[in-house]
Amino acid sequence: MMADAHTVVHASAGLGLILLTGCMALIVYRMVRGPHKADRIIALDLLSVVVVAWVGLFAVYAREVIYLDVAIAFALVAFLGTVAFARYLERSAGGNHRDQASPSRRRRS
Repeated sequence: MMADAHTVVHASAGLGLILLTGCMALIVYRMVRGPHKADRIIALDLLSVVVVAWVGLFAVYAREVIYLDVAIAFALVAFLGTVAFARYLERSAGGNHRDQASPSRRRRS
């Protein structure tokens, strides 16, 4: 007995949604447990990528194209959020994390 193509796609998308949901749980654990601010920012960025993938896969599962627009909009907002958090981290460190030996930062006498 051969399965219908729609059935295979629907079942595969459902399995993918379950796997991505598990990934999200692990990423949230890393965000909570992360010892440094940079770990949390990277986990947040990864979470936004996985959420975009989840929404895209849900569009396939639900057979609704409109969810792809939601995924694109979320990806744009998530990118801006990641940039904002990275700038915050850079400013809150006070410039102490920069490599002092780099040629662009070295003062010339």
